[in-house]
Amino acid sequence: MKDTSDQPPAPEIDTSVPHSARIWNYWMGGKDNFQADRDAGDAVAEAYPDIVLMAKESRQFLIRVVSFLAGEVGINQFLDVGTGLPTMQNTHEVAQRIAPDSRIVYVDNDPLVLAHARALLADTTPDGVTAYVDADYHNPDVILADARNVLNFNRPVAVMFMGVLGYVSDFEEMRSIVSRLIDPFPSGSYLVLWDGTDTGPAVVEGGEKLAEAGGVPYHLRSPEQLAQCFEGLEMVEPGLVPITTWRAESDDVTHIDAYGAVARKP
Repeated sequence: MKDTSDQPPAPEIDTSVPHSARIWNYWMGGKDNFQADRDAGDAVAEAYPDIVLMAKESRQFLIRVVSFLAGEVGINQFLDVGTGLPTMQNTHEVAQRIAPDSRIVYVDNDPLVLAHARALLADTTPDGVTAYVDADYHNPDVILADARNVLNFNRPVAVMFMGVLGYVSDFEEMRSIVSRLIDPFPSGSYLVLWDGTDTGPAVVEGGEKLAEAGGVPYHLRSPEQLAQCFEGLEMVEPGLVPITTWRAESDDVTHIDAYGAVARKP
């Protein structure tokens, strides 16, 4: 595992080009964004207003999922792939609040995310471990080699892809990434995945506006395609559903074009 405290400063960041992590931060109400990000975010939101709700509800989904895994299931190891900019209630904060000895490995290869991770992704308990792998999820072997320094591969691990796989243009490559990152872990490990879906014309138009504004293209997929990522695993109830409805505390929820699920490795 890299000792990020001794790493050189992150490369200079071009604030004139829309950046996916900063756009998402803008939608979530954060302050780590610039005018180009806000312009791109507004262009998407004009076509698909629910994108702001999706951003905020995705964090609520993360909180419910990690609380379930750390609490009911007893998982205390998490591999969070495609971290994005730290905001509130990050994976390690939720997990270590419930299981103080939780070990979390965040993965991203973005210099902006790296800079924030160094400053903000710190342990919240004396017994916990929070670490960062500077790697691209297109290279699962690199991620796994580094993660071995923190995670015990003989014990269950929750592998998380939280709204990031749409940046993989090829569907089969996306499935391969998921498979290669869950395969090394033992029975009792879990896959957590959510992504935007092509389940409405407005969200599709929003995706087109993102690309037109200079953002990295996001490839929306169908719920049926996302379900293929869970083949061979045991789906946790209620299965693959809109993220707003996954173990929601209330039935009064808005269905949005983002589906997610949690599944156990038998």
